[in-house]
Amino acid sequence: MPETEEHPELLDRRKKALLPFFGLDFRSAQKRILDFREVTIPFDADKAKYEALRCIDCPDPPCISGCPVRNNIPLAMALASLGEFVEAGQVFLKTSNMPEVCGRICPQEQLCQGSCVLNHTGEPVLIGAIEAFVSDIARQEETPAAARIPATGKKVAVIGAGPAGLTCAEQLVHYGHDVTIFEAHQEGGGLLLFGIPGFKLNPEIVHSILNRIKSEGVHFQTDMTIGVDKNIDDLLSEGYDAVLIGVGAGADSPIKIPGEELPGVYHATEFLLRANVDFNLLPENMRTLPEIGKKVIVIGGGDTSADCVRTARRLGAEEVTCVYRRTESEMPGVTKDRKLAKEEGVKYLFLTQPVRFIADAQGKLHEVECVKMVLGGADEEGRRRSEPLENSNFQIQADTVILAIGYQPWPTIGDTTPGLQTHHWGLISVAEDYTTSRKGVFAAGDAVNGPDLVVTAIASARKAAESIDHYLKSK
Repeated sequence: MPETEEHPELLDRRKKALLPFFGLDFRSAQKRILDFREVTIPFDADKAKYEALRCIDCPDPPCISGCPVRNNIPLAMALASLGEFVEAGQVFLKTSNMPEVCGRICPQEQLCQGSCVLNHTGEPVLIGAIEAFVSDIARQEETPAAARIPATGKKVAVIGAGPAGLTCAEQLVHYGHDVTIFEAHQEGGGLLLFGIPGFKLNPEIVHSILNRIKSEGVHFQTDMTIGVDKNIDDLLSEGYDAVLIGVGAGADSPIKIPGEELPGVYHATEFLLRANVDFNLLPENMRTLPEIGKKVIVIGGGDTSADCVRTARRLGAEEVTCVYRRTESEMPGVTKDRKLAKEEGVKYLFLTQPVRFIADAQGKLHEVECVKMVLGGADEEGRRRSEPLENSNFQIQADTVILAIGYQPWPTIGDTTPGLQTHHWGLISVAEDYTTSRKGVFAAGDAVNGPDLVVTAIASARKAAESIDHYLKSK
């Protein structure tokens, strides 16, 4: 047999010989459920160099096309394999404003790593872990300030300080424009700080990104809700030459079944805010931990439900069950997070749909009535429909229920901006260049796409920034 052909047995022996270098390492489940620190053990220099050396620098690299921001992954891997970690981190920064975030929370198995050709013979290069490692080093390295582009005299208002708003603002400052971000919370970061738990993303990383963007000249007006405190027409009349809408899609979807209003039933946003965020950044009425009791049920199958079940375990819940109306193979959430949740003691109940929340004599949540489901034909998105099985109702005891069934766009911007076209409960309608139906008003991120990945928000915001720059220059 030619030496270039890989034998499965030989590949398996190589994997065993390479341990402990092979694969990601995590803190033990018994220890990590006691705190909110990151669970992934970061690479050290030796493991990063070894893992990067596995990249074969193939022609027309599929990993680049699998990345929404088109990171030059082979170049970054080549530099990392030589120990040139700062330079590798700078490669990621050329195409991504938040590589230290994307390296931690992107579903790499669906994107760059899922596209790696090594999947055909074994394990892909662990691109995400290398991206996080080299980006952390590059972030901590003191680098000379880039030469400032002469000021254009143009002013841009960015609404929302989440991934899309921060990215667009930073790009526009690099183009020489004067940028102010308007944010409803007391601090920027959006879902990075107020939605993603610390065991997935250390909040200090988000604060460092905010500090960098502020140091580059972006202004922040916090505690300012556009559509309530002032509207887009007010911003334009105040002298802003363009506006970027980057408010995300952070309104919890209702479940619309009896008992949703009972004490003990939380929506995911409130639950995660109160459990994970520094109380100093929250309104006074949210500065207490959620009371969850011993038995917790989380409804939903996406990334937010995984965040909720793992948070509930860290708050002391003894029995946490995720209820999902389809099978595990249809779950949209990241597979790695579900695996970690199971290690942490979370149980999953598939093909099950809640139909009623039942109160006890004191009026507090006591049980959840559910119905068994079966899979039918495909829906408009290609997933098989889940349909209730007749006479299959049953009850589950619960002290707390957390609804993590999806998000909708905030309607405030659309309702207060005459002539702004929206669709699907408030998503902003845009052309290919991210222009809206209002002249000088652009939109990007989840406000356009609906709930999606951080990296897709970054990608759309960078393109929107280019369009805004062209628009301002044309003026």
